Amino acid sequence: MSRARIVIVGAGFAGYQAARALSRSARGAAEIVLVNPTDYFLYLPLLPEVAAGVLEPRRASVSLTGTLKHVRLVLGQVDRVDLTDRRIGYTDPEGRRGELGYDRLVLSVGSVSKLLPVPGVAEHAHGFRGLPEALYLRDHMTRQIELAGMADDPRERAARTTFVVVGAGYTGTEVAAHGAMLTDALARRSPALREDRLRPRWLLLDIAPRVLPELDEHLSRTAHRVLRKRGVEIRTGASVKEATADGVRLDDGDFVETRSLIWCVGVRPDPLVAGLGLPTERGRLCVDEYLTVPGHPEVFACGDAAAVPDATRPGEYTPMTAQHAQRQGRTAARNVAASLGRGACLPYRHHDLGFTVDLGGAQAAANPLHVPLSGPLAGAVTRGYHLLAMPGNRVRVAADWLLESALPRQGVQLGLVRSGSVPLDSESPELPRVPMEDRG
Repeated sequence: MSRARIVIVGAGFAGYQAARALSRSARGAAEIVLVNPTDYFLYLPLLPEVAAGVLEPRRASVSLTGTLKHVRLVLGQVDRVDLTDRRIGYTDPEGRRGELGYDRLVLSVGSVSKLLPVPGVAEHAHGFRGLPEALYLRDHMTRQIELAGMADDPRERAARTTFVVVGAGYTGTEVAAHGAMLTDALARRSPALREDRLRPRWLLLDIAPRVLPELDEHLSRTAHRVLRKRGVEIRTGASVKEATADGVRLDDGDFVETRSLIWCVGVRPDPLVAGLGLPTERGRLCVDEYLTVPGHPEVFACGDAAAVPDATRPGEYTPMTAQHAQRQGRTAARNVAASLGRGACLPYRHHDLGFTVDLGGAQAAANPLHVPLSGPLAGAVTRGYHLLAMPGNRVRVAADWLLESALPRQGVQLGLVRSGSVPLDSESPELPRVPMEDRG
């Protein structure tokens, strides 16, 4: 008899952890297949440093085949799930169609950017969810500073050195913090901008009353203080009413001339979930405490795509964070193995251990085990956590950090990603909030 086949869809935080755990617990009992559009796991929390030129792009990407032994990788974007025949359909990178049958299915497709019905945003804004977006933003910021230095018109010069970030959550806060450092460094090297004493302007918008509205108030206050010290304008209770090629109009009527609109307003579950025809909760696939889909005991779901009951807060669901996605992936793997006769099922239960926010340089905000930290100490804790949490590339990441502290930052355009290849509505993962991982 052939072995059972476990198919995992998506290699984000949840899918990667599920595959890694199953490669150990179900080895020999099943064939493990991971379907993902790329051949790497993207350590999303380091993307702001990639965009700011601190880290090279490959530092944030960890090879799937190099770190997941005994797991077969299939490159493809899954767009169909046949629950009756237990098959999935996908399209590979060259546009060819493929199918896979499964005995157990783990859905960990993650989330995509949340679009709001704001005129002009889809045409003129760019999101921040993956390596292409980070590389594009890095080139874009460099190009705008260089073009500003060439411009004779003071109005054009001001517009090109103005950067608007919409969304003061985890992603937007880190992008603004790192981006301001990069553009300041680039402007200091421009003779024209130096002569005019023109400092790049960063504007961070959110309809919430404070930055990092979903996190601890200590993290919010620390981030707010660091951003203001770097010259970032923070406008709470405000948002974009319209976007054009020349700038953005805010809901208070103010028009900000800019060539840079960065959209970081949040995430929604991957559209694949809506096409399953199964019960959902705010777009997330409903599962029980064992992460199984009701009526389909062979199907498991975890991460941003799943509405997982929060055992620590009865009646609520776990938030869409990396902290929960990692642990749900491991719990799903344990329960999949148990369904094949390896071990016992375990319900999902987890208390938040705190978060870290990297604000660039030596600055950060953190509350490990809910102990508030800020400044260089929080920065050391944040970087130490990242090195421990990454499943690969640790030495290379540490080396880049060391070089960054000793050498000037390189400000050159690579020209690898064009604007049209990173549309705002592309379906790729959003930057999650970073947990303080328990090491016990």
